[in-house]
Amino acid sequence: MNHAQKYLQEQLGNPEFRHSFLEEKAKLDIEYQLEELKSDIRSFKPAQDLMRKVDRIEQFVMSV
Repeated sequence: MNHAQKYLQEQLGNPEFRHSFLEEKAKLDIEYQLEELKSDIRSFKPAQDLMRKVDRIEQFVMSV
């Protein structure tokens, strides 16, 4: 384990840091999924594929 990973593991022991870290990670994950969805819309992917992605985003949001 390198120094950065070790430091992160130590920081995750702090409840405030852990909460903030996980919240930011969730935001970035959602942002990435939305950008992927936008790209698929621009490239005229089938509606069924788009709806699957929307459902996955919705499930992710509900789980956070």
